[in-house]
Amino acid sequence: MIAETVGFLEKYPSDLGTWDEMFGFDQNIRPSYQNVIKYLLNETSDDLNKKEELAKRLFISQGITFTVYDSGEGIEKIFPFDIIPRIITSDEWKFIEAGIKQRLKALNLFLKDVYSNMFILKDGVIPIDIIYSCPHFIREMHSLKVPGDIYTHIAGIDLIRDFDGTFYVLEDNLRTPSGVSYMLENREITKRLFPDLLPQCKVRSVTEYPNILYKNLKALSPRQISNPTVVLLSPGMFNSAYFEHTTLARLMGVELVEGRDLIVDNHKVYMKTTKGLQQVDVIYRRVDDEFLDPLVFNPTSVLGVAGLMAAYRKGNVAIVNAVGNGVADDKAVYSYVPKMIKYYLNEEPLLKNVPTYQLGNHDERKYVFENINTMVIKRTNGSGGYGMLMGFASTEKEIEEYKLEILKDPRQFIAQPTISLSAAPCYLNGKLSPRRIDLRPFALYGSDGIEIVPGGLTRVALKEGSLVVNSSQGGGSKDTWVLA
Repeated sequence: MIAETVGFLEKYPSDLGTWDEMFGFDQNIRPSYQNVIKYLLNETSDDLNKKEELAKRLFISQGITFTVYDSGEGIEKIFPFDIIPRIITSDEWKFIEAGIKQRLKALNLFLKDVYSNMFILKDGVIPIDIIYSCPHFIREMHSLKVPGDIYTHIAGIDLIRDFDGTFYVLEDNLRTPSGVSYMLENREITKRLFPDLLPQCKVRSVTEYPNILYKNLKALSPRQISNPTVVLLSPGMFNSAYFEHTTLARLMGVELVEGRDLIVDNHKVYMKTTKGLQQVDVIYRRVDDEFLDPLVFNPTSVLGVAGLMAAYRKGNVAIVNAVGNGVADDKAVYSYVPKMIKYYLNEEPLLKNVPTYQLGNHDERKYVFENINTMVIKRTNGSGGYGMLMGFASTEKEIEEYKLEILKDPRQFIAQPTISLSAAPCYLNGKLSPRRIDLRPFALYGSDGIEIVPGGLTRVALKEGSLVVNSSQGGGSKDTWVLA
């Protein structure tokens, strides 16, 4: 199928100078997309507009939202959804899956090591000052035994593709990774829009995620009982991911709680119920470390539970993800993950890192400042696309102001060359147009090993020419199809 000959694809730019998920460099539609395009060609523009409108109505009626914090105010928005799926072939997925499993094993071993023997620091593989200066290195976790030696129970690994189709890891999310509810809801909406197309294309299911997660959580119970009490701890309805918290609690059939619903007595955690106190065995927390326990971390926090860390240290409750994981997904530590893989697993990394410059290093900072127009600069503990400098899209004034900010505390910044990001077709204004995308697959680490549901959250930079996919910065998402 050639781009120029196909109805509403006539104006689709088939040579973007980057990897196009739908078109090969020969301008032929890739085999993985041909069934979808054939289906779309049998639909009128009116049909597709109706599907797009139905998707919007479903998102509104089901309250699928996120919160953008602007000028100190929380504004709840419907998550933009594109009806054209992002398609991943079976072979591509096998490679992604193997690469994520390898990376997650190494990161988990690193967390165990850095909170116990610190061999990787003693052997000089990672500089000690990088770890000790990390705000998410939690000294209270030293020598604390976690169930099954698993720290990274849930991980969201962000992947991008460069112009030649190579997959790169953009960042590791190992604290409280979000977005899985959108992956699940996107699939449910796609089933409504294209009920016949999913089985026709042999798309693999993602709906097992809540069951796998619940199975793993139950297995962590310190009490050997048949029906342990699992709760999801949320900061509350004003949190940007509250929709996700409610969705996951409902799908797993567990209680959604806030800090005020729990108390600690005699180093055990209890949930307040109408029938009295009920002991809690496992907490899937969506509260950040610094707010978990006011007796240990932020004393003004009302989001956590006083005494929780003491109960955790005693082994009377399991916390998912483990406390202190932020030291492994700090963007300054990210550049050492390939060395971790070689050090702990004696293997070559399957998934590449984006080249990364540590701005705490004088020579690397000098190089970045000299080439800043080709760089993306990020805070090592930033998220949501906030606080970044896109060199190619910034004014001289913005660049000079950002340099001054970096010089105040260079350790808190890294720089990476601008990666073009692959493009995928989106249905916008009645036609297909390419937009830049990334991918966040979700990995679950349990006693049976690492399981990754075949798919993930594909985020889309909906603004033309934009490389920023974050929902807080105007991005949206689309369903991710992994073909059997």
